[in-house]
Amino acid sequence: MPHQSQEIELKFLCAPDELGRVLAAAPAGDEDTRELISVYFDTPELHLQKAGASLRVRESRGQRVQTLKRGDGLAREEHEARIESDAPDPSLGPLPELLPQGAHGELKAAFHVRVTRRQRLVHYDGAEIELAVDQGEVRGGKRASPISEVELELKSGAPEALFGLARELSHAAPLYLSFATKSQRGQALVAGSPLHAHRKAQIAPFAGATVGAVFQAIARSALASVAANAEVLRQQADADAVHQLRVAVRTLRSAMSTFRRAVEDAGYEPVKSELKWLAHACDTARNLDVFAAETLAPAAQMAPPPTSLEALSGAVERARARANAQVAEVVASARFRGLLIEATGWVDTGAWLQGEAADGSARRFASKVLRKRFAGLVRDGHHLRAGPDEARHQVRIDAKKLRYAAEGFQGLYTRKDAKRFIDQLKTLQDELGALNDLATAEAMLPGLELDAPAAFAFGELVGLKAADKDRHIAAAAKALRRLAHIEPFWG
Repeated sequence: MPHQSQEIELKFLCAPDELGRVLAAAPAGDEDTRELISVYFDTPELHLQKAGASLRVRESRGQRVQTLKRGDGLAREEHEARIESDAPDPSLGPLPELLPQGAHGELKAAFHVRVTRRQRLVHYDGAEIELAVDQGEVRGGKRASPISEVELELKSGAPEALFGLARELSHAAPLYLSFATKSQRGQALVAGSPLHAHRKAQIAPFAGATVGAVFQAIARSALASVAANAEVLRQQADADAVHQLRVAVRTLRSAMSTFRRAVEDAGYEPVKSELKWLAHACDTARNLDVFAAETLAPAAQMAPPPTSLEALSGAVERARARANAQVAEVVASARFRGLLIEATGWVDTGAWLQGEAADGSARRFASKVLRKRFAGLVRDGHHLRAGPDEARHQVRIDAKKLRYAAEGFQGLYTRKDAKRFIDQLKTLQDELGALNDLATAEAMLPGLELDAPAAFAFGELVGLKAADKDRHIAAAAKALRRLAHIEPFWG
């Protein structure tokens, strides 16, 4: 008989030689070891992947179980049924509604996962939790990628117990919270991009959603992006991964600010403080990346290039290597691992969820927030041309906060209208960002340890950038005027 349930689970990446320490530190319980072979299916057009679903047939001890999962966050929808064939039955569960007419016969094996699972049922803080340690590989075609994971699945009791056990186990071994499923890892492997910078997902429409549901969707997407980009950076230097990590952190910090009235509780400030630490830890690497891409690269195309450009470029590359190493240390640290557990626990189980504001209409809440932030941008924007640099910096902050709020809320409104407003807001933000990059570059000089010729080249390039300052200010003022004449999409 088909069975539908809600899977409540945390997943962690863990080095293979640390898995034994996790089991040793876990509470005692009934234990079992099994070999699991799972084959994942989709259509050639990837209908299931695009719908945010995964379909597998798992074989263990001569039995086959078909499982379809969909959803994100702590809890996911799960449909299971025992079958006789190696191929999935397209009539089971929600498959008929996920596959277009005529595509039911197009399901093909996409990749497979083979793991040795050591599984233990434990009791912790009044809850029953299944602890699973998986070691094996995901394979698609000729490509393969190792799997070494720890999973905690709630069988009964309060979800808070999952996070309590996770904190305890993380003291025994480095556990990195991961939001990527085995299905997503297999999909990336088949696509030929198993390790790459991760852009935060676009939030789906929220017709009739509550304030709490929208905040959780934004926060979960941001946390997933933080975790994925940190995984990349623990293995290799990647400027885009640093950028996407910072974008994800800014998105979550902005969402916490936007939703503060609804989500502030005892856990709010600790999470906010740790996110601020993580953002600042990436600043130097990102500023150097921007300088290399926006200043050094164009300078190399000049005829002739500035004197001592090669020496300056070498110094910047050495500084970037140091900064990237520092970011890699940060995202491998116990503090970072703790941040992911605490932030996710707060988003999914925080006391704020019991507040009245969390159950309010997201659309009414959004309209008030967007109206207030837009008014603040227009007010501060009066100082854009004639005001000091500090005033323009405030306009940049206003624009950034409004953009993140608008992107988070756009699913509540007509997407076409929201896109027009956000695109113009991006234009304004780009011009203000160019002004900020100039200020950032000027502050970068002391940390580069330049000799006299390289310092001269640095000054020459920054001077050329400074010559464009008035043009960027004028372009920003024009973008703000255009934005002020666009009909607000929130009504």
